[in-house]
Amino acid sequence: MNELENHPVILFDGVCNLCNASVQYVIKHDPKHIFRFASLQSSFAEKILLKHNLPLNNYNSFILLHNNQIYTRSAAALLVAKQLRGFIRFLYVFIIVPKFIRDAVYNIIANNRYKWFGRKNECWIPTPELKSLFIDELP
Repeated sequence: MNELENHPVILFDGVCNLCNASVQYVIKHDPKHIFRFASLQSSFAEKILLKHNLPLNNYNSFILLHNNQIYTRSAAALLVAKQLRGFIRFLYVFIIVPKFIRDAVYNIIANNRYKWFGRKNECWIPTPELKSLFIDELP
């Protein structure tokens, strides 16, 4: 589990076009490669979700696993943005907005993401160069 101790892990819906674009954005703006990634459909994610008593079949949340803590929805997205290079890091200022408001906006986007952005029939496969950033199973 050393990999998990040293790197926050983003769990994302592997068939969602918006989610896949977000992962690619994080990769591009994370030059130190601090983040690791796992599809919510993976066996790794299943084990993490079970461990933290989260539903196994609800892919509407962006989840961040960091220091054995789980962050979901807007909190997860803002914590990731804070670590990235570029203007996006300044979005972290929205952490001052009450969580119920941030998550309400998040939920609108999450509930409509397939309709607005589409979906794939199967999970996105990273290039061989990026494969080391993705986790399929617990070591």
